[in-house]
Amino acid sequence: MRSTGVSSNTAPTARTWMERGTALFLQALAGLDNDDMDADTALPGWTRRHIVAHVASNAEALQRLATWARTGEPTPMYASREQRDADIERGARLGVADLRRWAVTSAQRLNADLDSLSPEAWRAEVVTIQGRTVPCTELPWLRSRETGVHAVDLAAGVEFADLPHDFCLALIDDVVRHRSALASGPAVRLYATDTERTWTVGGADTATEVRATAADLARWLVGRGEDGVRVDHGDRLPVLPRWL
Repeated sequence: MRSTGVSSNTAPTARTWMERGTALFLQALAGLDNDDMDADTALPGWTRRHIVAHVASNAEALQRLATWARTGEPTPMYASREQRDADIERGARLGVADLRRWAVTSAQRLNADLDSLSPEAWRAEVVTIQGRTVPCTELPWLRSRETGVHAVDLAAGVEFADLPHDFCLALIDDVVRHRSALASGPAVRLYATDTERTWTVGGADTATEVRATAADLARWLVGRGEDGVRVDHGDRLPVLPRWL
């Protein structure tokens, strides 16, 4: 089944988002000292070290998908979810200097690999760790999603409001499609107060109406907090299932 994520014709825009997210992530990382890296985060069981190891490992995993698209030989992102988790745990035990270097060099190598892809390779299909078949053109979106959201997760000065506005809208699109496909969670109607965009998940008739800026809606939908998000008619803000 083909992906329901960001359309392939947005790939050039997603590449810009990827570069912006990477810059924000590395900027946030550069501002952390060794003691900061051991601090817990809002992600259960993860320190900042785990977040950095995950983002670095993700770059290498997407490189493998780029290789798949270029060669036609299946090279999965990870051998298994267990291997993915083990890679993150090993990375989190690296020295801080090595961990920083891994984050930088893996991002650079992914960027170089994407630059080297032919038009035919960009049209090739690959399979994500979630088992979705996607065109290679979706790789920049997958990477921008990781770097943008996890730049905020580092809690080092980057907020969802710092992410590109159109990226936040695309992230809302992505989460809404994901939740609609799974038919999970409460019915909600979303209103972005800084644009005319609206979304409905789980049916329009009984949906709770939720309003916020695009940045605040995106943050709430991916489980990073509910500041700035309000509901109409005195309803309580619904509890969402885990994202991804």
